[in-house]
Amino acid sequence: MNQRPLAGITVADFTWLGAGSYTTRMLADFGADVIKIESGARLDSLRDARPFQGGVRGVNRSGYFADRNASKRSITLNLKTGEGCALARQLVRCSDVVANNFTPGTMEKFALGYDAVRAFRPDIVYIAMSMHGQAGPQAQYLGYGLTIGAVTGLHHLCGLPDQEPAGTGTNFPDHVPNPAHAAFAILAALRHRRRTGQGQLIDMAQIEPTIALLGPAVLDYTANGHVAGRVGNQQIAGAPHGVYPCRGDDRWIALSATGQPAWAALRTVLADPALDQDLRFADVAARWQHRAALDAALARSTAHHDAHELARRLQQHGVAAGPVQDAADVLLRDAQLQARQHWAYLDHPEMGRTVYGTLPLRMSRTPTGPLRPAPLLGQHSDEILREKLDLSDDDIAALRSRGVLQ
Repeated sequence: MNQRPLAGITVADFTWLGAGSYTTRMLADFGADVIKIESGARLDSLRDARPFQGGVRGVNRSGYFADRNASKRSITLNLKTGEGCALARQLVRCSDVVANNFTPGTMEKFALGYDAVRAFRPDIVYIAMSMHGQAGPQAQYLGYGLTIGAVTGLHHLCGLPDQEPAGTGTNFPDHVPNPAHAAFAILAALRHRRRTGQGQLIDMAQIEPTIALLGPAVLDYTANGHVAGRVGNQQIAGAPHGVYPCRGDDRWIALSATGQPAWAALRTVLADPALDQDLRFADVAARWQHRAALDAALARSTAHHDAHELARRLQQHGVAAGPVQDAADVLLRDAQLQARQHWAYLDHPEMGRTVYGTLPLRMSRTPTGPLRPAPLLGQHSDEILREKLDLSDDDIAALRSRGVLQ
């Protein structure tokens, strides 16, 4: 009952930045021993990414890095040295999973590509999650979440009509579709190995999970020859559906009341005669036709209400609604997240007591969630070398003196 689902699984984690690091973070929260293989000479860029604890910059003080790397252990290896590469291969030899999100060919430079690894660890589960996959005319293209959102068509759909593509406000592919698909693939491959003894290469192109989000737009073009564009918060053929101002500075509510019962409930809660008497809002078709006027009328009405209280009352009347919360609301004032104990507070060696998001699920028979705070750079180097490779303190000191552990 106290053993985590992936207890006993070791992951050699060569990932960096967002999607790869979040993939292996999920495995670590499920109990895998995720060994993050880093270099002080070439840092994971997230270690130098804002926000920094207390506003003080440092390789161990990035909140972004901490969120993506909780529950892991860190070892620093200089892979530009033969000894560093040899140690990396030894760690891979005693691992179940190898993960990287480099451009194709990078791992091969260190003799750590899939073919090289399976030669000495044939049952390895090896995931390579580059932007475009391992082969094809654009396989060598570089990219980040912003780029992925652009080339997949996601950015084309995000924003207001007749304005430039706005994107999703964050590198959405890094946070949801790519790590979720990658973690699922790893679990499937581990299950296959358990049943057959066979390892395999998972060639994941990070553009493809994001494309999977665009089904309606693809079908619209396939069936109708129509290229969908930016519609802001609108929902096709249904109104009202949007975000409306509330009392206070930059406070808003999101609501959807496109059907007649929901529309009637919304009018009851708002008790605004202007909404009751305007024939342009009488039925579904009329509200869609006059949606600009409807949005303006609703904005005038909701502006007098507190967002949280109005959302509560609308929910009681069966209307889908929620306050537009900022980071402080989500962290400190969201009663549902607090009831589910979504936030975990862990003592970090340099940043002190810091907050981490837990996995968005609860399992009835096995624990999940962060085991330890994000590691300091190379925090566990000696521990890992003693435990996994059976090296002595003198061996480790000699490696460090030769610049191998940096």
